[in-house]
Amino acid sequence: MIDLGIVIANYNTRDQLRDCLQSLAANVGVSFLTYVVDNSSPDGSAAMVHTEFPNVCLIESTINGGYSYANNLALRQILALDPAPPFTLLLNPDTVLPPDALARTVQFFDQHPDAGVVGLKLIMGNGKLDLACRRSFPSPELAIYHSIGLDRWFPHSPRFGRYNLTFLNEDETAEIDSGCGAFMMMRTKALQQAGLLDESYFMYGEDLDLALRIKKKNWKVYYYPGVTVKHYKRAASTGSAKAQYEFWRAAYIFYKRHYAATTALPVHWLLVAGLAFKGGMKLVREMMRPLPPSPNQAELCS
Repeated sequence: MIDLGIVIANYNTRDQLRDCLQSLAANVGVSFLTYVVDNSSPDGSAAMVHTEFPNVCLIESTINGGYSYANNLALRQILALDPAPPFTLLLNPDTVLPPDALARTVQFFDQHPDAGVVGLKLIMGNGKLDLACRRSFPSPELAIYHSIGLDRWFPHSPRFGRYNLTFLNEDETAEIDSGCGAFMMMRTKALQQAGLLDESYFMYGEDLDLALRIKKKNWKVYYYPGVTVKHYKRAASTGSAKAQYEFWRAAYIFYKRHYAATTALPVHWLLVAGLAFKGGMKLVREMMRPLPPSPNQAELCS
């Protein structure tokens, strides 16, 4: 039996994907099976994996269905293994892992039987902490603090600094709401209970959504800085108009799914107005329609 199933969703990041897979190949201490799902990249990513990494399971999607869609293609195969591995990892292609990353994260799970998700300390290419590696859920309160800059003005405040938990020591283990999908190791049992990624999210937000559903199943989410991972944070379309739109669309979906029903009307309309302003007319038109169910609703657990 393998210890770990790894999923890398890739779009147009061939060279970074190569570096990521080379770092995985150097990992020791656990047995693992790696899946790369290529979202119809035009840069030759799939051919590179096929030629240079024959032991990697390559899934070539004929469409760019988004991050959740791509990950789910491989997650279904991992969960269908008999037996399924006890741990499952979502990993971005723009990451580079040290040789002990996988073994030490599995060891952390063994030492914390209540852990459903573990995220590591992510350091960006400029040497700074990737703040997304330890987060609170973006509740209406925290979204307002963030939108007016209170978390940036008072990063060490336990009240205003909760968005990215900037009041915590970055070198101390902590229980958190969510880490980052760039490195999101899960206990497979927790994933099975919570369900797959919600394919309503094209990019952004799906990791928060899954972490929330796992926590609702009474598992804990941990930030473990004992291992540092390089995260070059060069997503396939960072900074593009498409990426900006999908960020605000994801924020709307997350709010609508998890907070809208319990938010006071004045706050609700304030948040909706802010999202509409940020997301533009395309998002306004989408917000005027009922939120459709996830395309893979049957695979999501409440």
